[in-house]
Amino acid sequence: MATKSAKKKSKTTGVGKHIRTFWMLFTTGIGVVFLVFLLASWGAFGALPDETSLENPEKNLATEIVGSDGVVLGKFYKENRTPVDFEELPDHLVNALLATEDIRFYDHSGIDAKGLARAMAFLGTNGGASTVSQQLAKQLFTDGGASQNKLERAMQKIKEMIIATRLERRYTKEEIITMYFNTYDFLNQAIGIESASNIYFDKPPRDLNTLESAMLVGMFKNSSLYNPLRNPEGVYNRRNVVLKQMYKYDYISEQVKDSLQATPLEFDYTPQGHDEGIATYFREYARAFMQDWIKDNLKSDGSKYSIYSDGLKVYTTIDSKMQQYAENAMDQHMSKLQLEFDAQNKKNKTAPFRDVTEEEVDRIFDNSMRRSDRWRELKKQGKNDKEIIASFDKKAKMKIFSWGGDIDTTMTPRDSIRYYKSFLQASMMSMTPQTGEIKAWVGGIDYKHFKYDMVKTGKRQVGSTFKPFLYATAIDQMHMSPCDTVANVPFCIPAGAQGNTKDWCPKNASDDYGDMLTLREALAKSINTISAKLMYRVGPKPVIELIRKMGVDTKNIVEVPSLALGTADLSLYEMVGAYSTFANEGVYIKPAVITRIEDKNGTVLYQNIPQVKDVISSETAYVTVSLMEGVTKTGSGNRLRSKWRVTNPVYKSSVTGYPYEFKNPIAGKTGTTQNNSDGWFMGMVPNLVTGVWVGGEDRSVHFNRTAYGQGATMALPIWALYMQQCYADEKLGISDQEFAKPSNMSIVTDCDDYKQNSGENIEEIPDEFDF
Repeated sequence: MATKSAKKKSKTTGVGKHIRTFWMLFTTGIGVVFLVFLLASWGAFGALPDETSLENPEKNLATEIVGSDGVVLGKFYKENRTPVDFEELPDHLVNALLATEDIRFYDHSGIDAKGLARAMAFLGTNGGASTVSQQLAKQLFTDGGASQNKLERAMQKIKEMIIATRLERRYTKEEIITMYFNTYDFLNQAIGIESASNIYFDKPPRDLNTLESAMLVGMFKNSSLYNPLRNPEGVYNRRNVVLKQMYKYDYISEQVKDSLQATPLEFDYTPQGHDEGIATYFREYARAFMQDWIKDNLKSDGSKYSIYSDGLKVYTTIDSKMQQYAENAMDQHMSKLQLEFDAQNKKNKTAPFRDVTEEEVDRIFDNSMRRSDRWRELKKQGKNDKEIIASFDKKAKMKIFSWGGDIDTTMTPRDSIRYYKSFLQASMMSMTPQTGEIKAWVGGIDYKHFKYDMVKTGKRQVGSTFKPFLYATAIDQMHMSPCDTVANVPFCIPAGAQGNTKDWCPKNASDDYGDMLTLREALAKSINTISAKLMYRVGPKPVIELIRKMGVDTKNIVEVPSLALGTADLSLYEMVGAYSTFANEGVYIKPAVITRIEDKNGTVLYQNIPQVKDVISSETAYVTVSLMEGVTKTGSGNRLRSKWRVTNPVYKSSVTGYPYEFKNPIAGKTGTTQNNSDGWFMGMVPNLVTGVWVGGEDRSVHFNRTAYGQGATMALPIWALYMQQCYADEKLGISDQEFAKPSNMSIVTDCDDYKQNSGENIEEIPDEFDF
């Protein structure tokens, strides 16, 4: 019995020893784990985010350029990230995330027990699935990449767990989900769900459907591997895994799952680079505006704002629809105009240049080379001029612009200069005269390849579009009526008069003389001799003073009589602003395009204050508008009114005549400069003033005949095509009514009334206005 008892005791003691050993090891293990987590929380394995970082975890945020209709026109960014609120995330998008990444998300506090068990079991590897909170911690506060060894990976996982629990204490579940969606990099400049939704589907997140949501959530596994541009088959399969998970957890029915899984992969890739999208020229102006603004407007701590990372919102007056209509009109007309221009240059030995010597062509090429990016880059590399010039004659692969899309080709840089010089350029600006709000801004035909902005930066001779300023000065000084008549006869301003160094005797483009013309007819037909007479009477100085009050920079404008024919170089921005004074009853409002700037929290940092100035009387403004209405009724702008019986030379291959047929009141003026180098059209309706310029980059690039090179052929069609689209969109509210007429008019603008009241035929301007 004793022997048995001893044996039993010995056996019991042995079992107890193992039990004690187990508990000692278990307790030690727990202690070690606790100690590791404690040391990690103290930063022993690497710095953890401080309280400030946890409270403000956003990384770089893109600055948004927002149109007047709420549409984001573009962004400036180091990372294309724009945060959205939880309410903007559709339920099926959130459900897809939870079903695929963290189904127990609402039941844990940052660390999922099962996930933790797996992590401990696979310590030294990737350790099983992470919670959404852990993944967010990894995105925000760790390097996110694979470490060099197993121990470092384990330590990183522990850090993620600690940060995840801290995030859970500071944020609601909805806030964590939102931050995760706003943080993830979907590649192709799509950082965060807002950018990803717009880049891959051309729509905001709130409009995503279940299929689209499943594709984007599938990319969370590895956006580099599961990217629709690189691996559409893999993305298709991964999307279907997400749909399967949504069915597994009862977010969708089996029937819906089967139907969606059978759907081919579809996406609408819409890149958001600085060269893509609408209003590219305007966006570059906005960038320059912001860079100037931040120099004088510091943060409360004295540091500078960054337009690339501070998440500013820049609210503008640009209407996205009107901007798109403007770009559509330009593309439609210029692509056809270019075909005609190319055809006429086939027999031009100096193409695309005209009226130049070989020496002048060489000078053009030399200047272009020295202004090129290639020249600047090679200079930085220490190359001398001879080496750089030689490089322009070596063939290279390049992507060049064409109206049918970019072309991959091989040519020398010198030949590429000639190729790009051959394209006609154009610009367009549209503005509400009563508010100064710019609604559309098109600085060129293609920003990617032609970055010089011809709305505000570029200046060209304005030709006859300058004449309304002269007429307005004469009306204001001499109280003239559009019905007053002037003899259309040759006229000279002698040398020594009004700054002339020699006799100035302008000729009419039509070379017709001898009749009596009303002022309305004279402006409609753009009669140069009558403009010369008006200039001789009023003098250049008052005209220059008038346009200065209308916002034109006049410091480089010379006081000479030839100014009457538009010899001054002005920008389209200045022209539209000045013309708007006529439509706004004589009141100039400085064109404005940035209305306010807000920081990422919605605090207003800048608010535009309209700059308003009374320039001329409402009567003078109305009479000038009445004169310009004659241009669109009987002058060079009357092709707006009906189809022409002859074939339009530009559209001869596709359209007979000008199919515009506008019936509403339109005031406007065409302009054509010497040698047809510049074509202009300024067109106005009561609540919209729009200017268009067309010409070559160099003045020697132009049509050979005025039939093609005049403003009525080059520029007016863009205005007409744009206005057709604006009128078709009734929500824009573009007026088709008469211009506002002052109640106390003393100048007669109706020539039938003028004739009836005078009791005789319209006479020459009275003696006191005799020339």
